[in-house]
Amino acid sequence: MAKDWWLYRGAGEGADRRARLEAGSPPPWRDFTGTPDPGYAPPGCEGPAWERTWRRGEGYVPDEPEKDVVNTALHLRRPLLITGRPGVGKSTLAYSIAADLGLGPVLHWPITSRTVLRDGLYLYDAIGRLQEAGLEQLRTPGAAAAPSGTVPAPASAPAPAPSISRYLRLGPLGTALLAQDRPRVLLVDEIDKSDIDLPGDLLTVFEDGGFVIPELARLAQEDPTVAIGTDDDPDAAVRITQGRVQCRYFPVVVLTSNGERDFPPAFLRRCVRLHLEPPGPEKLARIVRRRLGVDIEDSAEYQELVRSFLDRAEDGDLATDQLLNAIQLRLAGAWSAAGDRDRFLATVMQHLNGPSV
Repeated sequence: MAKDWWLYRGAGEGADRRARLEAGSPPPWRDFTGTPDPGYAPPGCEGPAWERTWRRGEGYVPDEPEKDVVNTALHLRRPLLITGRPGVGKSTLAYSIAADLGLGPVLHWPITSRTVLRDGLYLYDAIGRLQEAGLEQLRTPGAAAAPSGTVPAPASAPAPAPSISRYLRLGPLGTALLAQDRPRVLLVDEIDKSDIDLPGDLLTVFEDGGFVIPELARLAQEDPTVAIGTDDDPDAAVRITQGRVQCRYFPVVVLTSNGERDFPPAFLRRCVRLHLEPPGPEKLARIVRRRLGVDIEDSAEYQELVRSFLDRAEDGDLATDQLLNAIQLRLAGAWSAAGDRDRFLATVMQHLNGPSV
């Protein structure tokens, strides 16, 4: 049963709940003051990027405890840190939130051991700008040396340096922090793979709801407002004033972790935490019904596949999509011979960890 205070329900058709989300009063310590650029229109619920978000998110089946925690993060406007084994749906939950509330395409920031904070905030092609400046010097009339014995031509005015806006682009975190009337969903995927400093570096950005682009701040006196591209579209040209990006509505930040490392207490204090357990038989049946339109209760064969999936999961982690793959293959008539069962299970339900990997 849906609770009145829930904004996210995982059921779609959330226009009225999105309106409540936009109109809701934030905690005083999470109230930000960014001013939207009237000339910038963030991507809406249409186009290929939205289709990818919708397709991935609409099949997610959240439990009541999951909805409680997600809605807690939405009301408090805090990042949501999701932990759990690989394949339990941590990343998919971010897409489900965007699809359910109609918040546009998910901004995806995959994390590796080499990722630093600036990668998520913005990209600056300094080498490209220097190369372009050199080419402009070569194109300047009179730049070539005069022949021996002739009077040199009057020196031409130096060519203007190429605009910095062509070489700057906001990253996924920077795009999410743009001042907008509704939040974007940002998926920070596998943050436990990051360098040890990244969670701490994120704290200031999460607390301030904004950041400064130094390359623009240095030029603020000569060019106070510069239009640059976004993670969605390098040609979007959103205007940045005085080099500062400041959100109006804190984005829906979803951080996923496979539990490969611990995080500092200061980071954990600023997150709402959710741990996802592997789904049981009842939830698996709902997932299969939502994803594939198959009612497991009507088929002894599919019930047996679910039992085999759960039995094999006791010896090592399995991902839910491995069960979906198995049922999809059977729907297509593959591996249907009586003697294929063991090889079929070994092929589509290979363990992600454990002794057999």
